Amino acid sequence: MAQDASNTQRTSTRSPEDMPTSFGFTTVGEGQKQALVDDVFHKVADRYDVMNDLMSAGMHRVWKDAMVSVLAPPKSGARPWKLLDVAGGTGDIATRVVEKSGRTAKAVVCDINESMLGVGKDRAAKAGLSDLITFSQGNAEELPFPDKTFDAYTIAFGIRNVPDIPKALREARRVLKRGGRFLCLEFSEVDTPMLDKVYDAFSFNAIPAMGKMVTGDGEPYRYLVESIRKFPRQERFAEMIREAGFEQVTFRNYSGGIAALHSGWKL
Repeated sequence: MAQDASNTQRTSTRSPEDMPTSFGFTTVGEGQKQALVDDVFHKVADRYDVMNDLMSAGMHRVWKDAMVSVLAPPKSGARPWKLLDVAGGTGDIATRVVEKSGRTAKAVVCDINESMLGVGKDRAAKAGLSDLITFSQGNAEELPFPDKTFDAYTIAFGIRNVPDIPKALREARRVLKRGGRFLCLEFSEVDTPMLDKVYDAFSFNAIPAMGKMVTGDGEPYRYLVESIRKFPRQERFAEMIREAGFEQVTFRNYSGGIAALHSGWKL
């Protein structure tokens, strides 16, 4: 069964047009994807870090640290600086950014999933960051914030779960101030010979099995593996960011393309 899934991946077009009705390798009806994705994250919210550890063999922590270093939030506190972290309900990126700024920056975490937000609120309170990190339930496609509100927008391992990615990218640009930066960290297409085959075998065979062992349910992990293989390739996603109106768009691969960090500016 896992081998069949891998074959499906190799023939996948990774077309952005497929994303609104693509729930992993399953095609669903228009408007059905969001509820199915929400259910996945309700199931894994309490084990979100475990999930990312399984998906990345622990490397997600290194990639997230690298993302925050690239963002380089100001440390002086000379002027107010605010981050919007989308689909980051557990507060993972927001916490890193606030700490990197010497606790001078503020962050808003926006996530559509209430269970994920609950985990993030608890973690922020325990870390003494409730005054610096706030949590808002909202959809990446229709952000509940005014135009030109934030200095930076981040989204880590969340954009591929958004049904209408172009709309979410336009929303990201809308809420950024002029001169604001967009950063997206996402699992991507491996570009290293042999590593792609090893990664496929690990993903389709090991990850769902480990997910079932750890959480009692392997299906959410199967969807997450499949969703990576449906996400547009690095170059095409960079084009989508440009099409949304961002400038100076670049990307860098991490770990042979297992993940990629995309950057754009609102100029």
